[in-house]
Amino acid sequence: MSAATAPKKPHIPVLLRPLLKAVAPISGAWLDGTFGAGGYTRALLDAGAEVVYGVDRDPAVFDMAAVWADDYGARLKLVQNTFSNLDEVATELDGVVLDLGVSSMQLDQPDRGFSFMKDGPLDMRMSQAGPSAADLVNSASEAELADILFQYGEERASRRIAKAIVAARTTEPFTTTLALADLIEKTLGKGKPGQSHPATRSFQALRIAVNDEFGQLIEGLEAAERALKPGGKLAVVSFHSLEDRIVKKFLQARSSTGGQGNRYAPTTEIIEPAFKLTPRKGIGPDIEELAENPRSRSAILRVATRTEAPASGAGRSGLGLPKLVTGVRK
Repeated sequence: MSAATAPKKPHIPVLLRPLLKAVAPISGAWLDGTFGAGGYTRALLDAGAEVVYGVDRDPAVFDMAAVWADDYGARLKLVQNTFSNLDEVATELDGVVLDLGVSSMQLDQPDRGFSFMKDGPLDMRMSQAGPSAADLVNSASEAELADILFQYGEERASRRIAKAIVAARTTEPFTTTLALADLIEKTLGKGKPGQSHPATRSFQALRIAVNDEFGQLIEGLEAAERALKPGGKLAVVSFHSLEDRIVKKFLQARSSTGGQGNRYAPTTEIIEPAFKLTPRKGIGPDIEELAENPRSRSAILRVATRTEAPASGAGRSGLGLPKLVTGVRK
């Protein structure tokens, strides 16, 4: 990453104070599955972690960390990988932290194509490899695009937007963020003052599809269940309702024994819970954090403690995963 493309504002970890409080006392081995700018990793090391594995699929983040990584010596271990494979990186962990979605650092880099606030290539690939958002927008069928926008962005006007995209790309393929954002704005109108940009939901949906974020999330939660030792803490910060719904349902399912039945449904097999919710409800930003970091307004932190029960390997039904009707071509 060049100095020209590096973010100028320091990255502010979201919900850091409540996270550190919820998982205290901090010691032993931790894994930060979404390393990013390293904010959570540095805080964990400073709070008493003996070692932190910083995992990220984006190779650019490790170049940025080079200016401070040596301060922690062997206590910091950087690994390029996806957090869905975190149990291949380390096991018997005292804690796992996941900060979901795209980071402010990535949003602030126009050349990554995550945001339409400034023009840039229509990319959105966190790993900087594989098909880009432009590839998806310019090749997917109208039905596929509408499905992605509706299921992953909860965009009610998904069919109108998909139809407009397919019609426009026949003349000129989409290559930049502003070209796509402008088309969506023309299709839906500018909206009322104070509302988010009309392209916000569509950009979220495309980013999720390009990076298989929901598939990665479920696999990452399952990997954390396998990697944490009894008493280990899992802390997950999510930024929109679809993410949080999956995390919430996963933790509820893994903290329940099952075994309850009634006259209409048979009793299910009793499974020892793999997690205990600590606390039971999600934690949002306080007034101080909202003032410091407006991007935290939609953030939810959920924390759970690993029990001594073996990883259940339970199925994924009922976890709130959005399902594409058409499927996404890889």
